Amino acid sequence: MSSEVKVYSLPSCVQCDSTKRLLKSIDVEFEEVDMSQDPVAMEMIKSLGYTSAPVVIAGDDHWSGFRMDRIKALKSA
Repeated sequence: MSSEVKVYSLPSCVQCDSTKRLLKSIDVEFEEVDMSQDPVAMEMIKSLGYTSAPVVIAGDDHWSGFRMDRIKALKSA
């Protein structure tokens, strides 16, 4: 896969866990960033206008929440 995928998550976040589980199940490699442990990452995500986790950034594309359609689209990227 050409673009790097990052999942900005929080502890005890059901949508975060679902997002990571689906990425793993379709063999999409990703880096997880725990925003509760990384205040710089938290501010960056807020600056993009997001207020809830997870936020997935894949290349120039990004979204918030568990989005099965967009996650599965990464498999063909």
